[in-house]
Amino acid sequence: MQTLKLLTLNTHKGFSLFNRRFVLHELREALRSVPADIVFLQEVIGSHRRHALRHADWPTQPQHQFLADSTWSSVAYGRNAVYQHGDHGNAVLSRFPIVRQRNHDVSLNRLERRGILHCVVSLAPAGREVHLISTHLSLRAAHRLWQFRQLCDIIAAEVPADAALFVAGDFNDWHGRAHEVLLRAAGLKEMFIESSGQAAASFPARWPLLQLDRIYFRNAQPLHCEVLRSRPWSRLSDHLPLYAEARVASG
Repeated sequence: MQTLKLLTLNTHKGFSLFNRRFVLHELREALRSVPADIVFLQEVIGSHRRHALRHADWPTQPQHQFLADSTWSSVAYGRNAVYQHGDHGNAVLSRFPIVRQRNHDVSLNRLERRGILHCVVSLAPAGREVHLISTHLSLRAAHRLWQFRQLCDIIAAEVPADAALFVAGDFNDWHGRAHEVLLRAAGLKEMFIESSGQAAASFPARWPLLQLDRIYFRNAQPLHCEVLRSRPWSRLSDHLPLYAEARVASG
């Protein structure tokens, strides 16, 4: 068995609450302080020409590569929204090699672009594969219900029934309707619900009330989970990160 350390965060495109400050450099330092093997990110910018002109410390790399730096050797990016000045989407940063990746467009209108990024990592030394999905779903309940079903269809088509699977991200599901759908259709359980009986409140970062961010799993054993509430996290996005540890078969 092998223990995996996971973190998920909606980065708010590298800006603090209400876009008051550009905080990507601080965010990178905060991420480095957490011993996460795998990081699921949402709202990461691939490029943005206007922001690059406005902020002297805007990185020359895409944000997911800047955040990964030398800490996470393998990265994947799923571009969802493309606009005049650039693009943004979901990402996965991993200490293990990402051997396959595919981005699924689950948008239902042109104004709200959403995606499901599916990656497969290979664990050393036996090469056991673990499936990872980073996602950011719609603000509209009817759209989310359709996206839940799309997620389950992707899992059925691309993830072997006996493979370890983690699905993390910003579900925008303040009514908690995803839990039953994902359990019934895909066998997914939520890490915080299994550990403490309820999903984690992660939004807004300064006064977390809503349970928007999730870590679902299948074929894994939860060991520990927590919301990273203290500074600097409460000042680095409009969401708080979720951290979890789980045991998976390694061979």
